Amino acid sequence: MSKTDKKSTNYAAIDIGSNAVRLLIKQAKAGKDDGQPTFAKMLLLRVPLRLGFDVFAGKTISEQKEKNMIRLMKSYAQLMKIYKVTEYRACATSAMRDAENGPDIIKRIKKKTGIDIEIIDGQEEAKMVYNNHIEYMKDRNGNYMYVDVGGGSTEINLLSQGELVCSRSYNIGTVRMLSNAVKASEWARIRKDMEELAKSYPHTDIIGSGGNINKLYRLAEAKDKEQLRMPVTTLRALYEDLQSLTVEERMEKYSLKADRADVIVPAGHIFLTIADIIGAKYIYVPVIGVADGIIDGLYARHKMQAECDL
Repeated sequence: MSKTDKKSTNYAAIDIGSNAVRLLIKQAKAGKDDGQPTFAKMLLLRVPLRLGFDVFAGKTISEQKEKNMIRLMKSYAQLMKIYKVTEYRACATSAMRDAENGPDIIKRIKKKTGIDIEIIDGQEEAKMVYNNHIEYMKDRNGNYMYVDVGGGSTEINLLSQGELVCSRSYNIGTVRMLSNAVKASEWARIRKDMEELAKSYPHTDIIGSGGNINKLYRLAEAKDKEQLRMPVTTLRALYEDLQSLTVEERMEKYSLKADRADVIVPAGHIFLTIADIIGAKYIYVPVIGVADGIIDGLYARHKMQAECDL
């Protein structure tokens, strides 16, 4: 990739999820007197490849979706050149983890596009979300549960008094639910874990991550815009209304795209299930996610390497 000047660096993240594939490009500018850098979003693209619908039903990614992935990666590679990206990281999550032909597809994508894709496990995905969210916290003295709901999995991080207590990953996601591919044992596991954490860490609120909670927050009428949060009661009322509608009715009433109108209801169900178990009153929605976490990780690594070279 092309080099930028010393005062700013362009980073890119490719997040290959079960529902959509995102390209995020940010420019990091050095802070004054070696202070914290500022990040400016230069580009964000989201393409709904919907890999999970293949994988969770048939264990493999179809030939057609593989072709579309290759076309998309070629486009993303060219965009990174145009934006003079210095460093990038491409990460695939739940659908690619489960796909039997995932490793072979990654090899072919590398050969045809030059893009290296890493399949990351649920724990690393959870920590990416946590590492990003911690920078946006104003109050580090309470108990917060970071919940990132994706198409194939849900990542959870519990933070208490500014310290990470645990990171968990569950094979419960919106596309997986629509494909009837969530095991009863996985629901039992998340309920048991949340009940135990709620006993040890009372008065915990949720910080939500992912495209669905971002959209739910924007659709909600009763919310605290200053603190970027909405009451769980607000989410419940919105969820119940969405659930009562067909996908087409949701698209018309709430101006939703087709690939959002179907997954938004199972996403609401996951957030409400966790909120009910732990007794959360609010869900904070800072509108950040895995791609932001990838870029934070790239910057941290770049900074560490620069310090080692001194």
